[in-house]
Amino acid sequence: AVRRGAASAEWKGAQPVPRRAVGGRTVTQMHYARQGIITPEMRFVALRENCDVELVRSELAAGRAIIPSNINHPESEPMIIGKAFLVKINANIGNSAVTSSIAEEVDKLQWATQWGADTVMDLSTGDDIHTTREWIIRNSPVPIGTVPIYQALEKVNGEANKLTWEIFRDTVIEQCEQGVDYMTVHAGVLLRYVPLTANRVTGIVSRGGSIMAGWCLAHHQENFLYTHFDELCEIFARYDVAFSLGDGLRPGATADANDAAQFAELDTLAELTLRAWEYDVQVMVEGPGHIPFHLVRENVERQQELCKGAPFYTLGPLVTDVAPGYDHITSAIGATEIARYGTAMLCYVTPKEHLGLPNKDDVKTGVITYKIAAHAADLAKGHPGAHERDDALSKARFEFRWRDQFALSLDPVTAEAFHDETLPAEPAKTAHFCSMCGPKFCSMRISQDIRDEYGSAEAQAALADRATGMREKSQEFLASGGKVYLPEPRLPEAVSP
Repeated sequence: AVRRGAASAEWKGAQPVPRRAVGGRTVTQMHYARQGIITPEMRFVALRENCDVELVRSELAAGRAIIPSNINHPESEPMIIGKAFLVKINANIGNSAVTSSIAEEVDKLQWATQWGADTVMDLSTGDDIHTTREWIIRNSPVPIGTVPIYQALEKVNGEANKLTWEIFRDTVIEQCEQGVDYMTVHAGVLLRYVPLTANRVTGIVSRGGSIMAGWCLAHHQENFLYTHFDELCEIFARYDVAFSLGDGLRPGATADANDAAQFAELDTLAELTLRAWEYDVQVMVEGPGHIPFHLVRENVERQQELCKGAPFYTLGPLVTDVAPGYDHITSAIGATEIARYGTAMLCYVTPKEHLGLPNKDDVKTGVITYKIAAHAADLAKGHPGAHERDDALSKARFEFRWRDQFALSLDPVTAEAFHDETLPAEPAKTAHFCSMCGPKFCSMRISQDIRDEYGSAEAQAALADRATGMREKSQEFLASGGKVYLPEPRLPEAVSP
């Protein structure tokens, strides 16, 4: 493989001055919400969600929603993650040790947000993680998440056994001061849980989870992310960074779903959620993974009960393992189901899942696929805004307003391109047919002709009523023998001789 993206690509923009809470004061959105204070971020979110701002404040105060909003990321627009609101999607980007560059990752960021990603995670594990992240954050209009253990591992040259709490802590502070809005922390991977994965088909599939499991076994000590969790809470409270409690023991195969290791870790994540709330730090909980369809609902309901309604953030889940190259589809099936029952944010899966690092086209495919899944879940949940868009597009389709159909779709560019493959001329944008049925067999045009000829629903109902009356009389006629009744002619009376 060719190694690209050397560390010489330095950040050329203005160096922001890091902000932090004065004297360790808590500045989280949860803290303000619990004080009854409505922040500008809450007002902005209420406008975006078309809901009352008090709903936003109360959900934040209860921990059922979060607004990832690091005070060092002013480029980001506030957004909310919670089951009372529209389902959100996250797109993963980031370089690896064998491919991609800073410019490519910034390009992926802009591409992902263009197509509708609500948050983006930088999962870089290759060259110069710090500079790559700086470029991404300074160019991002959406919240940015990271997995800080990746950069901490870079600082010890990839030797997990050399990781220490101090190295990890300094890495977290560095990322807080850069502007990272939420961080995945695998604090639920405890030493006693690691043996539970020994008989799995795919073992531990989380990179962060496997790193911490290896560290625990090598040192015969408890996970330092767990033992120092309160210190992490204090740091996060100073910058308003949200926890994304990592599911380091998530199943990587449907055969491993809902096993003892997965649910043991979830119990610990529930404990950590409550501990973070004691510091007014915002929390969402990560979930699987690979789950057969019939087991999907159990996952979200169990998490919501144990974690007291904290937002659930899931990777898919994939409902089958047999479709490499199509895992954006296998996972979107599970994502729709799990979001329908309460998952607040879905992490996209691209066609390259399990196969390689996604490129720009893969990013778009993943984002659009998951926008579909999220929207379908919003419809199933009865979210009022979801129905309005569907109804508007359906009306435009019936009225052959092609331009409006394209504009209302999740991917206007592709919709118009497919239409224009066979009918590229401009008059086709107002034609009452497409190339599928042509002008004579279009069911919607025929339906319109019926309305034009026979009138409104009331007029058609009246016609139907008359037809019903005629049928009833016909049945009476047949029941009476089917003969037309005519009085017998009167014969002239005989004249007496």
